[in-house]
Amino acid sequence: MKPWRRIIHIDMDCFYAAVEIRERPELRDQPVAVGGASGRGVLTTCNYVAREYGLRSAMPVFKARQLCPDLFILPVRFELYRQVSTQIRAIFRRYTELIEPLSLDEAYLDVSHLKEPGAKIAERIRGEIRAETGLTASAGIAPNKLVAKIASDWHKPDGQLVVPPSRVEGFMRDLPVKRIWGIGPKSAARMAAGGIHTCADLQKLDRTELARKFGSFGLELYHLCRGVDDRPVQPNRIRKSLSNERTFSENLDDFDRCIEALVAQHRELIEDLRDQAPDRRIAKLFVKLKFSDFRRTTAETGAEQPELATFRALLRDAWGRSGRDIRLLGLGVRFAEQSDSLEQLELALDT
Repeated sequence: MKPWRRIIHIDMDCFYAAVEIRERPELRDQPVAVGGASGRGVLTTCNYVAREYGLRSAMPVFKARQLCPDLFILPVRFELYRQVSTQIRAIFRRYTELIEPLSLDEAYLDVSHLKEPGAKIAERIRGEIRAETGLTASAGIAPNKLVAKIASDWHKPDGQLVVPPSRVEGFMRDLPVKRIWGIGPKSAARMAAGGIHTCADLQKLDRTELARKFGSFGLELYHLCRGVDDRPVQPNRIRKSLSNERTFSENLDDFDRCIEALVAQHRELIEDLRDQAPDRRIAKLFVKLKFSDFRRTTAETGAEQPELATFRALLRDAWGRSGRDIRLLGLGVRFAEQSDSLEQLELALDT
């Protein structure tokens, strides 16, 4: 029997908005969002005060202002967020080198080799983040990445949850299906209409029925609903691609809204390429969509520059394959083989 791992998932609380409020403390008790300020823009994130008005990421600005007329909308400043993220990762390295960043504001840490309990380590890390950055983080501690990530969202903001190996089965069995990544409010409502409310309900379905109901995602659900995840924390994997994706709390039901989300994610991708892969040669660009019925599609094309216009064309192609509301949007690049990466990549900045 393999020894149990101890995985910590650290997730910063409303990271972009929290950093902006730290820079402008007079906004601490005000509704604050980060994103496009124009009427056709969308919110990238918002603080918990704003969420009390019903605001969510990817919400159109005009709708956000209708719900919260006093909302402060601040422009995105990726360079600032990146600096703070670097500071936070330095704190992680005091405890382990087994760190797998997922984005600027979250990461997996494998602390299986440490004698101290995972809960104590997570508490110390969160305390040091608070003391050194003025920001709060939440954490999930579990024997695998899947359960740790779900647990980190359990006591937000500024909290943590431990799910030991002996509790994984019960934790997942009683878990509402909406807690599984990729299942949003509308999808959960459709499942509820079919009598599926918890992971225990999903566990009653075999692989064939799950695939029939939910496509390829159903095969993933078979393992997800059981808390099964053997993926290791991978800090030094050779990157074959670089991408970002966002699952929206409200499905995107309009192509223009998809474009607004694409623009924001493209800007973040460019920053990530500068920071993480400045010397890698690009071979392909791709856009990935997950529709409201769980079906997925990917459109890609050969290209050496990550130009926004190309991503727009790929988005239009992928959208046209279904026309349904969009639950998830991802975009990224695939790199050429390392041996071919001999020239410095000149990144496109057209936004």
